Amino acid sequence: MRRISSEVHIAATPGEVWAVLTDFARFQEWNPFLVRAAGEAEPGARLALRFRLPGGREMDFTPTVLAAEPGRLLRWRGRLGVPGIFDGVHAFELTARDGGTHVLQSERFSGLLVPLTGSIVRQSARGFVTLTDALKARVEEQALQERL
Repeated sequence: MRRISSEVHIAATPGEVWAVLTDFARFQEWNPFLVRAAGEAEPGARLALRFRLPGGREMDFTPTVLAAEPGRLLRWRGRLGVPGIFDGVHAFELTARDGGTHVLQSERFSGLLVPLTGSIVRQSARGFVTLTDALKARVEEQALQERL
């Protein structure tokens, strides 16, 4: 098993962060890692996601939403083929803190192929940082515009 993560503090409410994080149709406008997304943030729903690794390689996957607690938690599980080959549980945890929101993005990889996917996992870790940085910029820009 391997785990990667990225975190950021956003000067906005958890509700404001959640609104951007679950507006999948607009990911292409701001998200450099998950460059296309469709679906609903509802447990049991299937998402259609395309991620772009640093360097430009793109991959599509269709994870299942495991948890969607508005303003708190979004978690999904993606698989390569059958369970136990290469599984990833991705989560965004939102916590109200210091007048804003602490966002922790993480993924836990498990399965037989994990030892052979070091390059993809390392590139994904870098992609996580670009995503959390872009999420911060997008949410804070929208929050500022709404307050004006």
